[in-house]
Amino acid sequence: MQVNYDKLWKLMIDKKINKTQLSEKAGITTNAMAKLGRNESVQVEILAKICNVLDCNIEDIMELK
Repeated sequence: MQVNYDKLWKLMIDKKINKTQLSEKAGITTNAMAKLGRNESVQVEILAKICNVLDCNIEDIMELK
């Protein structure tokens, strides 16, 4: 099963927030952002922080394929 974060990037565009702003507001590392960019697995805690900043649910930022 593969993780895909395309929904996250689209939502960030809609909310006019870039990767640097998101990582600062969510308190996540640049390493975690890089993993998201490569569609690699990250901790659920990181996804929860992103959802908190973007005011969304986890299914709004990722898919399992």
